[in-house]
Amino acid sequence: MLSKSPKKQRKALKNMPIHKRGRLFSVHLSKELRKQYGVRSLTVRKGDVVEVVRGGFKGHANKVASVDRKKALLHVEGITIAKSDEKQVARPVHPSDLVLTKLDVSDPLRKKKLDRLAKDAKEASK
Repeated sequence: MLSKSPKKQRKALKNMPIHKRGRLFSVHLSKELRKQYGVRSLTVRKGDVVEVVRGGFKGHANKVASVDRKKALLHVEGITIAKSDEKQVARPVHPSDLVLTKLDVSDPLRKKKLDRLAKDAKEASK
């Protein structure tokens, strides 16, 4: 993004194509996972376990229930708010407020990407 204007920043995020919004879902890994995989951050997916590190739900850890690429928000199981009619609804959380604590590596493509990123990080540190 080239402009410093908040108006243009918001417009660029709103008009960003969905396939490029995936970069907005990069979440830091916990210290244990960082040592294990040699990677600092990774794109969060449904099924990963995350911990909220900022905001009113700080300290809450649970699975990611859904990922909303259109609004660039996540829904974490157990994080709900009460509406005026006292109905409980999922509270969206921004990816920057989270830390990955457990990865869902059942997908072979994700495992392959983790291996590739770890290899690249090891070569860069030499």
